[in-house]
Amino acid sequence: MSRLTHVTAGPYAPPAARRELVATSADGSRLHVEVHGEDGAPAVVLAHGWTCSTAFWAAQIRALSTGHRVIAYDQRGHGRSPAGSVSGYGTAALADDLIAVLEATLAPGEKAVVAGHSMGGMTVMAAAARPEFARYVAAALLCSTGSGRLVEESQVLPWRAGRARTRITGAVLGSRAPLGPVTPVARKALKYATMGPGSAPDKVEACARIVHACPTPVRHAWSGVLASLDLDAQLAALTVPTAVIGGKSDRLTPIVHARGLAAALPNCVGLTELTGVGHMSPIEAPEAVTAAVRELVEAYASRSGVGEPVHAGEPARAGEPVDVNEPAKEKTP
Repeated sequence: MSRLTHVTAGPYAPPAARRELVATSADGSRLHVEVHGEDGAPAVVLAHGWTCSTAFWAAQIRALSTGHRVIAYDQRGHGRSPAGSVSGYGTAALADDLIAVLEATLAPGEKAVVAGHSMGGMTVMAAAARPEFARYVAAALLCSTGSGRLVEESQVLPWRAGRARTRITGAVLGSRAPLGPVTPVARKALKYATMGPGSAPDKVEACARIVHACPTPVRHAWSGVLASLDLDAQLAALTVPTAVIGGKSDRLTPIVHARGLAAALPNCVGLTELTGVGHMSPIEAPEAVTAAVRELVEAYASRSGVGEPVHAGEPARAGEPVDVNEPAKEKTP
């Protein structure tokens, strides 16, 4: 199966993995997993968001591969992970898939920092109460995500909050219409809905190529899961040290979500607010996201007894928020 991103050059092109494998989830679903970086180095696991793929983390993979073992995987139905039966899509499946990846790539006694963007952050929350999560995760990073009320809080439509906006937003985000080719109009629409107003053209292009590669049935099926999302109970079980990042120009998961997560987390170790950044924070503000991962690894992963990687799976053919203005970054724990 092809990489399905069509981003072939520049800093947002997917790096070549050192090793690829297939992790098998609880229901038999097969997940494409990539391993980058150095064996024996502290492990970082990256979970991408709705309509994205491992390519979304290209900047973080490139920056972290020196000195870390970076593990990225395609959520079911995305990238090179087969869609399977969309009737099985749900938060339990997200949690099952993350656990399968952790078990396939981490050694006994080894713990990783897990970073999730958007639906990837929801994956982290969904898995938080699992005993395997506690066994394998030292700390977490939640980027541009929320635990519920996603459609109600969305600001993609510039109307006053209420039933009409919620209903129409749900219809737009859950549309069965194909996105079609990446055109100037498509790039403009994606930038408005998902990115900050100052996003550079190459970043908009990278996001558009990745998002438009997601199969329409998969995009629609996961939109239904997100529309009814309620992970507040699971959020309360996320007791590992957890940092939160949100963009102040995010229309899909507005900054109110990041602030709410930071307030509700049992062990929040920092909230970073990115001025001028929209929903696609790992691509829009790669240095800030990468720095947050590094800080968590340095503070927590080194205390977890990092071991050698296992070769499981099949080889593949809350404190006060910090307001950040890129590229300068300040953060208080």
